[in-house]
Amino acid sequence: MGTHALDRDLGDLAAEARAALVREIGASGAWDADPVWREAFGAVPRHLFVPYYYVGGGPTPSTGAGSPGGNGFERLWGEERDPRRRERWLRGAYTDVPLATRLRDGELISSSSQPSLMANMLTELEVEDGNRVLEIGAGTGYNAALLAYRLGDDRITTIDLDPDITEGARRHLAAAGYHPTVVTGDGARGVPERAPYDRIIATCTLFSIPRAWLAQCAPDARILTPLATGLVRLRVRDAEYAEGRFLHTPAYFVPLRGDGGGPGRMHPHLGGLPHRARDHELFRFLLTLTAGSLDPHEALALWDREEQPTRDRYGITVSGDRAWAWLDDPEGPYAWPLP
Repeated sequence: MGTHALDRDLGDLAAEARAALVREIGASGAWDADPVWREAFGAVPRHLFVPYYYVGGGPTPSTGAGSPGGNGFERLWGEERDPRRRERWLRGAYTDVPLATRLRDGELISSSSQPSLMANMLTELEVEDGNRVLEIGAGTGYNAALLAYRLGDDRITTIDLDPDITEGARRHLAAAGYHPTVVTGDGARGVPERAPYDRIIATCTLFSIPRAWLAQCAPDARILTPLATGLVRLRVRDAEYAEGRFLHTPAYFVPLRGDGGGPGRMHPHLGGLPHRARDHELFRFLLTLTAGSLDPHEALALWDREEQPTRDRYGITVSGDRAWAWLDDPEGPYAWPLP
């Protein structure tokens, strides 16, 4: 086959591409607070978790899983007969973008999230040696492998609703040499038989905080989950109470299926609002967070009055039967019930 780059051993090419991705993520400072994650991303081969993926069909938001939409998807896979397409597949697996991995009737149902966002989330999870972690949304298994590298197989549990997804995740994990517990079920219910957990991380968007998660947490546990179009980190006091703020980071993920019809909240009604608000990503976050609780025009008045607040000014409190979002202060004047 000659000496062309296309003919190089795929293992060497993968190692080179993985090292480049690690450098790119590291340059953003994603894991300055916990350098062990740099080792994990350098060791876990992402291409084994995306033996095929889809490109095209429309834009995928750069900050998370996104939703490609449209038609014209092209599948790239590792068994391509054309070496040029194999190299394209491999290099694509190590780009810092989300990869669509499963489509159903043209709708994205699973993906491999953007690696730099994954690095940020894992760092913000603040894991410690010996922690037990529950991941909601197994996806390809790549995130579970990173966690298993850090903490060990026996301390990681990952769950997904779709048996095809969990079976695929098990295969990918085994191929990469990792064997955490993979469960098929409704992530909103958690996995009580493996509790208690010191950390819960979700890789799918929620619109409320499942009470089952709090009940399965150890005291002083952390929950990090996408909610609306942001990432909220909660500290769990006990089975009845948790509270925390959103991170500054935007995040767009596939909604958690089985979470009570939340996906419609991702597209709040914008009719009659000025373009300066409709086109502003932070205003759309406020609308998504308060959908059903705050009239869009009231939201606009609040947003203007508070000088276009960033995500990290918002927070979530769960207390007994109540759960609410708030701006600046959980007991302040701006608070909205969550479903």
